[in-house]
Amino acid sequence: MTAWLIRGGRHGERENFALENKVAVVGWDELPDLSGLNSREELSELLDEKYPDTKAQTRVNWLGSVWPFVKEMKSGDLAAMPLKNRGVVIFGEITGSYQYMTDNPPGTRHTRPVKWADVEIPRNQIDAELLSSLNARRTVCRIRVEDAEKRISKLIKEGGTILDVVPQEIEEEEPPIDYEQQARDEISSAIALKFKGHGLARLVAAVLQAQGYKVRVSPEGPDGGVDIIAGRGPLGFEEPRLVVQVKSGKSPVDVSVMRELNGVMTSFGADSGLIVAWGGYRGVVEKENARQFFKIRLWDADMLVKMIQENYELLPENIQAELPLKRIWILVPEEEE
Repeated sequence: MTAWLIRGGRHGERENFALENKVAVVGWDELPDLSGLNSREELSELLDEKYPDTKAQTRVNWLGSVWPFVKEMKSGDLAAMPLKNRGVVIFGEITGSYQYMTDNPPGTRHTRPVKWADVEIPRNQIDAELLSSLNARRTVCRIRVEDAEKRISKLIKEGGTILDVVPQEIEEEEPPIDYEQQARDEISSAIALKFKGHGLARLVAAVLQAQGYKVRVSPEGPDGGVDIIAGRGPLGFEEPRLVVQVKSGKSPVDVSVMRELNGVMTSFGADSGLIVAWGGYRGVVEKENARQFFKIRLWDADMLVKMIQENYELLPENIQAELPLKRIWILVPEEEE
């Protein structure tokens, strides 16, 4: 058994299709059905032919993603798909061979059947070593951390699916790392240590204050469904008026939290609501939130870190002292399909 990282598109555009259709899917639309490939050299020549204007090194990197997807994965292997716009990872089991689906929409024709586990694992609940391996900047690659199969199988098992494990050692070139995501993961770990419980509400309030809100943080203890009240203007009376619930636990929240916040917004005379859930959200919450787009926003741990990065220079000095960060510049490798 081998564990594979399989991304759902540069912008996450293939993720919903993959989950709804129980497949892993990659792009490279110019490539035809690859079932009949006999060698990496044949695929290399095909990439040269179909993408003549792409850099040679980029085509080499693509070869390293397409070939294993088509020829090396096996039924029973494990798959991990980190979601692009939410701080969660979906895991599953590959259940069949490569298939080229001509009737699929563009960008989804190269597929592998996958039994995705019915559970979303927040990034901040994955051990640091495994999480680092999920930050590889490849569309497809082996997950090379020691005992990856055991670790992933344990995560899936805790979500209700049990898989047998036969660990396998792999030696190959390390793929480039997504240092931006890795930095967010490390910041998330630091927040979990320094802003536990009610401290997370204090951090969220500091971010909102940096965004121009006047804030009031409820004292620790029963809060009547509201952890933070925020408004614009010198005294906080101006719109939008915002009520915030902060959930610092590790368990993902369900749709009842959003429905509860709707009622709280009415009683507080608020225009908008924000739920910050450190443990993330169950999938149905995202669907419900689409209908509440103009009223309620959802932040998970990854989004909170992004908000901190965007507003860091405006955060209070005491928050910067507790969470010291430094902006750096790095060369970003060219992304894959």
